[in-house]
Amino acid sequence: MTTTDADTNGTAAAAAADHTAQPKTAPGTVTDSTPSAPGVHGYAKQKDAHIKRLRRIEGQIRGLQRMLEEDVYCIDILTQVSASTKGLQSFGLQLLEEHLRHCVADAAVQGPEAIDAKVQEATKAIERMLRT
Repeated sequence: MTTTDADTNGTAAAAAADHTAQPKTAPGTVTDSTPSAPGVHGYAKQKDAHIKRLRRIEGQIRGLQRMLEEDVYCIDILTQVSASTKGLQSFGLQLLEEHLRHCVADAAVQGPEAIDAKVQEATKAIERMLRT
């Protein structure tokens, strides 16, 4: 690895030392979603559906902008904010479930230390989601 590689990849030494670190893939890359394949994410099988869902949420957010520009009644805007927020929360929960089914299940094959690390990682993600 060159100095340039280390600079562009962040802490390359830490990633190299972490055997569970997954290789980076180009945006939009679909990979095989079998648990034994390295670098595969739990959402791979549902990637197209997730992108479609996020585009719908993006449309809701743009709708909020239009509503403000058109001086729509406050309560109507708040209703749209609620719908957008619920959409993101639902997406996050689905992604979390896929993480648990794929990444945590894959860690079970690797042993107790890997399981503990993945469960701790998932717990922290849940904590962040609950704070919002």
